[in-house]
Amino acid sequence: MHIDTADLDEAVAKATFSGVVTVDVAGQRTLERTEGFLHRALGVPMTAKARIAIASGSKSFTALAVMRLVEDGALRLDQVVRDLLGDDLPLIDDGVTVEHLLTHTSGIGDYLDEEADWDAPDYVLTVPAHTLTTAVAFLSMLDGHEQKFPPGERFSYCNGGYMVLAVLIERLTGETYHDVVRRLVLAPAGLEATDFLPLNALPADAAPGYVFDEGDLVNTLHLPVLGNGDGGAFTTAADLHRFWLALLDGRIVSRAGVEAMTRPRHDVPDEGMRYGMGFWLHRTAPALVLEGYDAGASFRSTHIIESQTTVSVLGNSSEGAWPLIGALARIIDAELG
Repeated sequence: MHIDTADLDEAVAKATFSGVVTVDVAGQRTLERTEGFLHRALGVPMTAKARIAIASGSKSFTALAVMRLVEDGALRLDQVVRDLLGDDLPLIDDGVTVEHLLTHTSGIGDYLDEEADWDAPDYVLTVPAHTLTTAVAFLSMLDGHEQKFPPGERFSYCNGGYMVLAVLIERLTGETYHDVVRRLVLAPAGLEATDFLPLNALPADAAPGYVFDEGDLVNTLHLPVLGNGDGGAFTTAADLHRFWLALLDGRIVSRAGVEAMTRPRHDVPDEGMRYGMGFWLHRTAPALVLEGYDAGASFRSTHIIESQTTVSVLGNSSEGAWPLIGALARIIDAELG
């Protein structure tokens, strides 16, 4: 894939981009670019090995953990979630299944409804951020939201649905959501740099997420202290390419499981993409997409299956990466025809 550096220069000039841009083809990195700061206040420049939060990009980790439990016989896609919720979250329709949650067709009310008047800099948490260290700790925020439509009626992106999946994972395994994802997804894929990192105690190689393109305000009070089922893992550009290759090689779930999860199920015109089960898909071609947007995170990784090409943009501010993401999406569209 040929990318004109002038196109990148123009996109970088449109916003104050801080982050990493890479193109990896099979075993070779063909493009690498860093901009801005890993830590603004200390003047630490961004590096290609920085661990950066990917917001909703890690919903796919949740979906893969669920699919592993399905393949292990501990769960069924057609299982109604009420079986595991018991009396919790009574407003969730009794007909909602695991598959409905995975495909954003459950119709449940969302604790963070992106179709409403929501903006990344908003303070949205209704409980102290430091208490959100497990999925079950989110139950009070997930409760009290009316069902929006009958299960299976249509696609409606739902953060709350993926948090319910994380609760189910904890109920089923007796482990924390984070430990299950580490065991079933990150370890089999060899993702040694990928993890759920505490926002109030980030290691030196992890980039704080900046709420605005300028200034030092970080997202510590905007987000849970630990990412969870609906997003928030930290990763690197190298681990993203490693993830795609491991996924398609059947090292996380079976190849049949991968096919089921990446089969197009819904057109989503507002996003210019299709959706499978835990994964975004290119609107016409065989390419897979992870995407995330939140306070201090702007992210997309696209994997073109046939050529084993991964194009990733990881930004550590809310808005800075989107001009680059858009420019690269147009290049990818032209490449795929």
